[in-house]
Amino acid sequence: MTWWAIDVRTAPERRERTSAWLVAHSGHTVEERDDGTLVTFAEDEPAATALIAALAVAEGAPVDAEWRPLESVDWSTRWREGLGSRQFGRLTVRPSWIADEDDPDATTVVLDPENAFGSGEHGSTRAALVLLERHLRPGDRVLDLGSGSGILTIAAAKLGAARAIGIDNDSEANVVALRNADRNAVRGRVEFLEGDATDLTCLLAPADLVLSNILRTVNVFLLPAIAAVLRPGGLGIFSGMEVVESALFRPALAAVGLVVRDEVEDAGWWAVAAARP
Repeated sequence: MTWWAIDVRTAPERRERTSAWLVAHSGHTVEERDDGTLVTFAEDEPAATALIAALAVAEGAPVDAEWRPLESVDWSTRWREGLGSRQFGRLTVRPSWIADEDDPDATTVVLDPENAFGSGEHGSTRAALVLLERHLRPGDRVLDLGSGSGILTIAAAKLGAARAIGIDNDSEANVVALRNADRNAVRGRVEFLEGDATDLTCLLAPADLVLSNILRTVNVFLLPAIAAVLRPGGLGIFSGMEVVESALFRPALAAVGLVVRDEVEDAGWWAVAAARP
């Protein structure tokens, strides 16, 4: 079989949504290159052309994309090559396919993102992990909105959260997250719920720390609910935004009474920790 690579170029503010669409409809992981190009794979040329045609319908406009044949290899797993362990302060994140001890220690997250977002390789996830490691306090009650592979929820448990609850509207992502929770022996301290964060967040109050690694527009929409669920002195960690979007997000934080405490940049992505006084 000759596999085909599909290169998709889109505006920065649309990349995360387009990437999620490609994962859902191709069944394969999407790589984001340094120049912002999204790369996914198809089994043959008709599948590649059909995927781009469907994306154009979803976007409501023509798509800037190209596809090309590849050598005959298993591209459903080839993307793993070159990925290794990453360190975030006390926390280590490593892929499940890297040989290591059978039982991960208290500060190692063993992860296989499969078809869910969140591998520790994306700048937005890395920035969120840095802030989580800095600011989570043992015993915290944590909510993770748009939890994807469960990486942030599981990391919170590894860092000492008493309870960490992930919320995602993708049932398949939650299945992946639960498998990762089992890999890390934290199933008793984490939970993954399917549904809309705006509907579920208010039912889970109060929270000491809320994670939201989503698009800026979604973060802004969720801000009132997040501010309401945080206990006084609680912290929200917001990621999924490019550095250029920081000037747009700061006023939204101030509008709901959250005060910036810390921020991180990683490969053009920006994350911010803001507290409820």
